[in-house]
Amino acid sequence: MTAISEAVILMAGSGSRLRESDNSILKPLVLVLGRPLICYTMDALVRAGIKKLNIVVGYESERLSAEVRQLAAPGLALSFIHNPDWQKQNGVSVLAAAKSVDAHFLLTMSDHLFDQSIVDLLIREASADRLNLAIDRKLDSIFDIDDAMKVQTHRDRITAIGKNLETYDAIDTGLFVCPPEFFAYLERAKRNGDCSLADGVRSMAAEGKARVIDIGAAWWQDIDTPDMLEHVELEMRALKQPRVSRG
Repeated sequence: MTAISEAVILMAGSGSRLRESDNSILKPLVLVLGRPLICYTMDALVRAGIKKLNIVVGYESERLSAEVRQLAAPGLALSFIHNPDWQKQNGVSVLAAAKSVDAHFLLTMSDHLFDQSIVDLLIREASADRLNLAIDRKLDSIFDIDDAMKVQTHRDRITAIGKNLETYDAIDTGLFVCPPEFFAYLERAKRNGDCSLADGVRSMAAEGKARVIDIGAAWWQDIDTPDMLEHVELEMRALKQPRVSRG
């Protein structure tokens, strides 16, 4: 397929589980090993060839937009899209970007960290006529399996997705390459004006239009709570340590 040059980043939520009672904290700006969380995402996307970021904001949108604009690399185009219904599910935030994107795009979350190799793999292996989801089959490595978005697959097809699945063989990493038609599936999945990202994936999967790309040994982590933040910093420090061969 043609190169992906645009991304949609969801950062509309309040991040209440991470900031707890401190209303001054903006989740995408939380420091991870001394750097704002969102910087890792933006750097990875730029290295993968992304030229424009469509950033969906909601909670404290003006303050957050101003801060992120200061952190972006020179030459990276930014479009901030306000979602007035940011307290609804994340599918509504994706839909807020519908009028700003008219080609295949990479979709990710502002609170996920991931190896550069995952972004590169997803873009390289994406199918133009499908929704493409990067999945992790290393179930034992998931920090909070109860909260994870679970996926059941058959070969490279998604057969089910949801946090409460009893049978699953993979975890959703929060990285997608989406065709423009994904917006229409999300719109149809709405119930009482609300829908989740998983609802849209489920809708495309029902028609055989959602596939997975296995990240293999690559590393990723979402950050929803202080415990997750502590865990991710420990893992990132460990990943930076030189590997010693053992004979």
